[in-house]
Amino acid sequence: MKIVDLSHLMNVHTPGWVGYAGNKMYYAQNLQTKQIVAQRIDTALHVGTHIDGAMHGTDGMGDMASYPLDFLVGPGAVVDVSQHMDDWAVITPEMIESAPVEVKEGDILILHTGWHRYWEGKPQQDLVRYFCMHPGGKIELLEWMLKKKIKWFGIDCGSGDHAMNTSIRHMRPDLAKRFEQKVGMTCDQFFGDYSYTHKRSGRAVTEEIFPFHAYAFQEGLIHAENVGGDIELMLNKRSIIGAFPWRYDGLEACPCRIVCFDGMDEAVEAVGDAAKAILGPRSIAAGLMSGGPDGR
Repeated sequence: MKIVDLSHLMNVHTPGWVGYAGNKMYYAQNLQTKQIVAQRIDTALHVGTHIDGAMHGTDGMGDMASYPLDFLVGPGAVVDVSQHMDDWAVITPEMIESAPVEVKEGDILILHTGWHRYWEGKPQQDLVRYFCMHPGGKIELLEWMLKKKIKWFGIDCGSGDHAMNTSIRHMRPDLAKRFEQKVGMTCDQFFGDYSYTHKRSGRAVTEEIFPFHAYAFQEGLIHAENVGGDIELMLNKRSIIGAFPWRYDGLEACPCRIVCFDGMDEAVEAVGDAAKAILGPRSIAAGLMSGGPDGR
């Protein structure tokens, strides 16, 4: 078995998402004065390679402690779509299906756009391009993933949504204008609204941005962002893929290691209450009221 790490190195320069704080690490105790080293980290959760729980974008479901290990770890594929990519490119189901690797029903899916090259500390570092000009899917890709019963997906970009289908279009109107000039229509016209029924209240919802957060999350389809590391070693390969966030009750997202276990059998079973995300009585009661970690 070979183990390949798809996680970026994290340090004090690691950027948060647009508008989010980064992180700081500092010494709380020093060896020379306290005879032991102790450090503290102050960070947003959407920093570096991380996974979003459904709680991040929808009501009352999917914190980090609610996902069992056989959801976070399982068979999947790293699909290379980089040959189709440029600034603000749209990822389509056809690009994935035409790749020389099979994506099976129920898989974990990692999308390689090549955008990890522009990450902090890389020779081609360009954080504006990385966060504000990255590719992504439209609603057609989301619906394809739901039909395919993808467990979760990861992408080597700053968001699981297309950069211009997030609030970046409002935070960077200069870039939104350039995007609209490129595609020959407004962001609203290009992406369109999307509609769904709120699973808790039954409310009819129509939104214009973040479909891979609001709509996908309530359907149980979550994602990891800022995937990178040695991803290029796994292009168009199948393996066991795992994400390992903290087992933290109430946490909406978490920095994590994402790892490919190459050469393992594809059967995965969670064993024990901890692995199955079975918590204490208070959390079990809360889970019964909220419907569990996802909408499936």
